[in-house]
Amino acid sequence: QVQLVESGGGLVQAGGSLRLSCAASGSGSGIAVMGWYRQAPGRQRELVARIWSGGSTNYADSVKGRFTISRDNAQNTVFLQMNSLKPEDTAVYYCNVLNTYGQISWGQGTQVTVSS
Repeated sequence: QVQLVESGGGLVQAGGSLRLSCAASGSGSGIAVMGWYRQAPGRQRELVARIWSGGSTNYADSVKGRFTISRDNAQNTVFLQMNSLKPEDTAVYYCNVLNTYGQISWGQGTQVTVSS
């Protein structure tokens, strides 16, 4: 089982920026996909962005042009740079990893709150 440690959440005003980090350890295999999901109160968890080991990415339409996902394969770390934040980005953000064994792991979540 992969262990994930997230950091970087917090409170920011609308228009501000935050950077989330997630470090993976204990995989025992390569990590194929790393990503971020979020869940706002009363809503389903949704994909924000994900990145494959080769660098391909995809984003939710709601964050395109504002968020950037990147990863450091040597450190098994994924980052989410969030710019031009909006109140509707307020949610708990979860790191998600799929390793080459097909195992999925989730982080504990980090709160992002954007005030208007």
